Amino acid sequence: MPETQNPLRPVLTRLRRPLSLTWAGLIAERLVRAFWPVWSVLAAGAAMVMLGLQDFAPVEVVWSVLVLGGLALVVFAVLGALRFRFPRRAEALARLDAALPGRPLAALADAQAVGAGDPGSQALWRAHQARMAERAAMARAVEPDLRLSRQDPFGLRYIALLGLVMALLFGSVWRAGSMAQMVPGGGTGAALASGPTWEGWVEPPAYTGLPSLYLSDQNEVLRAPIGSRITLRFYGEVGALSLAETVSNRTENIGAATDSEHRFEVRKSGELRVDGPGGRHWQVEAMPDTAPMVELSQAGAKTTFDGQMSQPFQASDDYGVTGGKAVFALDLAQVDRRHGLAVEPERRAPIELDLPMPISGDRTEFDETLIENLSEHPWAHLPVLLDVRVEDAIGQQGMAEPMQMTLPARRFFNPLAAAVIEQRRDLLWSRQNAMRVVQVLRAVSYKPGPKLFRSEGAYLRMRVILRRLEAMTATGGLDDNERDEIAQALWDLGVLLEDGDVGDALERMRAAQERLSEAMKNNASDEEIARLMQELRDATQDYLRQKMQQAQRENPEQGDQQSAENTMQMTQQDLQDMMDRIQELMEQGRMAEAQQALEEFQQMMENMQVTQGQSGQSPGQEAMEGLADTLRQQQGLSDQAFRDLQEQFNPGAQSGQSQGNEGRNGGEGRGQSHDGQQGQGGGQGGEQPGQQGGGDQDRPGEGQAGSLADRQEALRRELERQSQGLPQLGGEAAEAAREALERAGRAMEGAEEALRNDDLAEAIDNQAEAMDALREGMRNMGEAMAEQQNPGGQGEAFGQAGQRQSDPLGRNPGQGRQAGTQDDLLQGEDVYRRARELLDEIRRRSGEGARPDVELDYLRRLLDRF
Repeated sequence: MPETQNPLRPVLTRLRRPLSLTWAGLIAERLVRAFWPVWSVLAAGAAMVMLGLQDFAPVEVVWSVLVLGGLALVVFAVLGALRFRFPRRAEALARLDAALPGRPLAALADAQAVGAGDPGSQALWRAHQARMAERAAMARAVEPDLRLSRQDPFGLRYIALLGLVMALLFGSVWRAGSMAQMVPGGGTGAALASGPTWEGWVEPPAYTGLPSLYLSDQNEVLRAPIGSRITLRFYGEVGALSLAETVSNRTENIGAATDSEHRFEVRKSGELRVDGPGGRHWQVEAMPDTAPMVELSQAGAKTTFDGQMSQPFQASDDYGVTGGKAVFALDLAQVDRRHGLAVEPERRAPIELDLPMPISGDRTEFDETLIENLSEHPWAHLPVLLDVRVEDAIGQQGMAEPMQMTLPARRFFNPLAAAVIEQRRDLLWSRQNAMRVVQVLRAVSYKPGPKLFRSEGAYLRMRVILRRLEAMTATGGLDDNERDEIAQALWDLGVLLEDGDVGDALERMRAAQERLSEAMKNNASDEEIARLMQELRDATQDYLRQKMQQAQRENPEQGDQQSAENTMQMTQQDLQDMMDRIQELMEQGRMAEAQQALEEFQQMMENMQVTQGQSGQSPGQEAMEGLADTLRQQQGLSDQAFRDLQEQFNPGAQSGQSQGNEGRNGGEGRGQSHDGQQGQGGGQGGEQPGQQGGGDQDRPGEGQAGSLADRQEALRRELERQSQGLPQLGGEAAEAAREALERAGRAMEGAEEALRNDDLAEAIDNQAEAMDALREGMRNMGEAMAEQQNPGGQGEAFGQAGQRQSDPLGRNPGQGRQAGTQDDLLQGEDVYRRARELLDEIRRRSGEGARPDVELDYLRRLLDRF
């Protein structure tokens, strides 16, 4: 009977590779478990050497650590060698078999013990082994278990690895060379062979922002700020070099002049000398840190209609101002002590405000403006002394000449509102005036006429305030909370009497419009509709009158009152004609048309703006809009050049309308496609540069570099024309605007030349430089216009019919025909503090590595820009 072949052998031949890998994994697993203390000690030692810890510790400590580390290394190596057992191939085979279901390798190695002579039993045994062979053929290498949590429960290996990573990031492998100096005869022998040497540095204080100086490169006269740290190191034979200095003013812990290392600070001018072979001599001039300076400016100081003051100031320091405060103190000697101010005032702390600092740029010399609204303070419109002080990095303070002024605050023109605010001031001056306040307010509101109170609500509010004040006074006097509560109620009443009627008039007009609309829908009688129509006319007239008064309060310096009245009368006439048309349609029974006309009238009233002394856009506004359009067109050219550059490396990618082909404002397929056809959606701006430049319309090959160069040339010529037509503005901001536009023109010329040479990358860089220069020029022009207080842009942002307006940055319009917001961005929270918070938030987000690369790149550009 022929001998049967063991079925395990062919299977093992096929499983040679996974078996070898499993065996190698066993070797790695046992090596790691046996020798992990060895590489942990090596990693910790390398980290300490690369970080240079040996340079700061005494030699004895360094030698002790080296000896202990060497002993630990030997002990752990011996223990690891004793613990390590080289794995046998059978162990690898057993691990591989254990990872398979049913242990097929062990089954293939078995021999049939029962029924060897039975054909049926033999057939069953062969089928069983065939199935086990199929399972064994699916074997894969088993991964080694390299976990060491049982052997290293405290994670010492991770601490050593962390130290090594930190050393690789912040240390240097060259620091290991200093270990040679600690070996007997090592560093000393080399130093003796080359002779004694020295090196030294001067490190100015960090707040100065000055660079460190290498002493060997300095001349005989050395200028250094007071507080600079000088470090000198001597190498070679001890005593060959020595130090002599008169700049530190030290009296204790001086040490020997021949010590190998010296550290001291510059405190005064004097002499610094290294004596010995190769020595040097310096005359040190200590530069004192001067105190900062600040000065208040009368020019530009103003107060808006709502009491917001703007006080310019100039500050300077040799190394930069770090902060400052403005303190308003009551000038009691200058107060007119009459009426409610005759009694002694209650003690109040001075008003302290943080001075705004530049968000970016140099703080050694700058101009800023303190903006604050102190209308609700008890000292409003009273004499105060303004004391402004600034501080530098070391705590030195500079103070401006105290300024005598009246605390800027809101003025009330309504007589009753002014009386209410005056009594509020007397109550805050001293609580002894409580009964006098009640008496005065009762006197001024006794038997009120029809025009004294604008509404019954205002009258009732005053009566409630008087009753509460009487009740609080009768129960033993006011405490601080009650006084402040009454003062706030009086302030709200004064504001309501002064200008709260604009919102009331608007609500009345809306209610009248709704009642008239309901009456038309319900087929009301002619008398009812006529009455509601007259009510709407009266409410509209009242609303227009209040809007006119509000516009006059917001522009107190506007001189052309007659022009404002004419503009207002014309607006009223237009509205009167519309209401006459609505009434005529209703009388004719054309209720649907009348309803539509009423809705148009309501929408127009919602979007109405009151203009004052303004019949059109000023030259400055026209110039700003032209530059904004040029900026948008330059952005479009840059986008087209970038898409063409992409096409060079990836032909046919992102062409035409697609999600990836976005224009400046995120639209799909904006600008032109790559195949020379006009893309969908022209974006903002509408016209192409060639159309404004004249004569570059619909030329063939629109999407190629030659066409881009022609369009770039046309845009450059358009910018030259706009630069020549700029309004005549004076000042530094206007000159900076002209210089920025000149830089933009030069950058456009460079982009044009690069496009003609098919250098798209260079063209994109020049176009980006042109856009930055355009933005800077527009910003400087806006500042120049603001300095000269050019009219325009405050009350309206209307354009021609059907034309979409946008701001100078090309952003989308707001509600209705408004380009932007009507809100005063300087109200409420301190804008400078808010800007600092935004800048800190940008810095925080830019440091989060988990954010997308596109967002991080955008945040870094923001930080570079601001």
